[in-house]
Amino acid sequence: MKTYYNNDGNPYTLETLISFDSIQTESDKVARVINEKYEKIHIIGLLKGSFVFMTDLIRKITIPLTLDFMAVSSYEGTESTGEVKILKELNEPIGGKDIIILEDIVDTGLTLVKTVELLKTRAPKSIMIVSLLDKPSRRTMDSSADIACFEIPDEFVVGYGIDYEQRHRELKDICKVVFPATG
Repeated sequence: MKTYYNNDGNPYTLETLISFDSIQTESDKVARVINEKYEKIHIIGLLKGSFVFMTDLIRKITIPLTLDFMAVSSYEGTESTGEVKILKELNEPIGGKDIIILEDIVDTGLTLVKTVELLKTRAPKSIMIVSLLDKPSRRTMDSSADIACFEIPDEFVVGYGIDYEQRHRELKDICKVVFPATG
């Protein structure tokens, strides 16, 4: 097993948690739901973690769509700060549109709650939240995705667009970051 080193020089390894094939199977299901429910949609990908999921998913959607990106964060490193920052705003109005928010992970729920609150002030027709991963054990806010592809334990994960210190987004699988036991 390959050993990696974080920015502080601490070693860690990666263990596959969810395979690329499993992700594709779930994204097929999500696309079917979207294709059956809507006539046209506007997808908002929450950067940076959702971009690979978004890329694969939009190729499976058969209805007309437009898309945009938004960058919202409540994290520094591996920990939630408890404060949500908008790092990149939308480029176009969403009023009157059926919106699909694509999220990489619903963790504490803080980022999701604040993002939805903000978007609702812009008068979309509807909002559906689709998350690749869900960590319900970490939830501190009353929020959840309308569709969550995978429920995962309280593990720090990377791959398939999700990073650790801007690394490992290129991995096809979703992997858990394993730090050696200390003490």
